[in-house]
This record gives sequence, structure tokens and C-alpha cells, in this order.
Amino acid sequence: MSAPAHPDSTDLDRLHSAVKREKADLPPESQPAPLWAVFLLMLVAIIAGGQLGPMAGGWSFDVSNPFSVVSSGGGDPRPGAGDAGAALDPFALAMKKGASGYAVCGGCHQGNGGGIPGQFPPLAGSEWVNGGTERLVRVVQHGLVGAITVKGQGYNTPGGMQAFGAAMSSQDLANVLTYIRNNWGNEGTMVTKEMVQKIRDEEKRATQWTEAELKPFADKNVPGEITAGPGATAAAAPAK
Repeated sequence: MSAPAHPDSTDLDRLHSAVKREKADLPPESQPAPLWAVFLLMLVAIIAGGQLGPMAGGWSFDVSNPFSVVSSGGGDPRPGAGDAGAALDPFALAMKKGASGYAVCGGCHQGNGGGIPGQFPPLAGSEWVNGGTERLVRVVQHGLVGAITVKGQGYNTPGGMQAFGAAMSSQDLANVLTYIRNNWGNEGTMVTKEMVQKIRDEEKRATQWTEAELKPFADKNVPGEITAGPGATAAAAPAK
């Protein structure tokens, strides 16, 4: 009498058959390519590409850049790129760039120009901003320290306002001053690069101003042509 079949033999046969169907046996003496050979081929391809690149004319950002004039056959298609700023008059361009430069001031004076009560004075409606441009230029150029009064309120910021003359160019300072003099309800003549540079050249101060020291300049304007905007004294020329 033959021995009974193992109860799992049918399942094992079925499992082996499934494995054979999913993964075919490799032919005799056939093995997968070793990893070191794959890496070697990749290395050769990289080196060959580096050698062929210069032979084919090399790589140039101006040529390969999809936004460049060379590759696109025309101007830069991105909004606000290229010579878009050249179409603005000096006042409009100063306002546009001054809005970006104001970021260094906004932490204290806030985005709305309202300042922080008891800590940082407001710029909106401030007699310091709307008054003479000479006092204003001197403040941003050299800084301000000690107690001051703005719109009838007293302020005495610890350490005072820092000087920005060493950190910003005359043009950058002019843009920011033009921006704050014509924002949040303020309306004043623009401050030009030449005006700021005039104070730079005349005043070689190394310390911050005090309110008392600046009083003689409160209503004085730095002389110079106002090329555009409120109170323009000269015909506007294309901005550069």
C-alpha cells in the first residue's frame, strides 16, 4: 500500500510554478552586470561629456538661459525685467526702489509708517519727514540719539536711530527718503542722489545727531534741482 500524499505537496507545487512564471531562469553562464562596471560606465560618460562640450562650442549662460536676449531673439519676457525701469520718470522710479529699500526701516517704523508708541516715532504725518530735507538727510546719514518730539509725543529710543550712511549709497538713501516723503498721506518734494551726496561731502560727522543739534536744519532744504514729482523744478529726464 502506497504512503499517503503529503498534505502540503499540492500547495508547494503551485507555489513553485508561480515563481517560475514570474522570474525566468537565466541562460547558463549569464549573470547580471556587476555594480562596479555600471559605475565605471557612468564615470566614462561624464568625462566624455566634459570633453565633448568645449569641442561643440561650450556652455554659455547667455546662450542657454531661456530668458536671455540671445536665446529668445528679443527682450527679457519676464514681467518687470529688462529696461522696464527706464520707462519711469525719476520720481516714479525713486518711489518704486524706495519701497524696497524701506524694508530696513519698517521693523521700527512699521509698514504703515505709524511707528510703535513709546518706542519708535511715526513717519506718517511727521514734521521730521515733511519738513526740510536737510535735517532728514542728516538723520539717515549719521543717525539720531536722545529724546525727540514727533507730532507732540516724546520718544527716546535706547541707542537711538542708527546711521545708514555707511551701509547705503547716496542713491539708495535718496530713494527711501523720497518714498517716505510721499507715502501714508505725506506729500513732499523728492530727494535726489545729488542732494544726499552734497551732505556727505560737506559733513564728515562720526557721531549721531541730537534733536538740539538738528534744530537749525529743521526747515532747510538741500539745494538742487527737483527733476520730477511734487514741486519739480526741472524737466524730467529718463531715469538711469
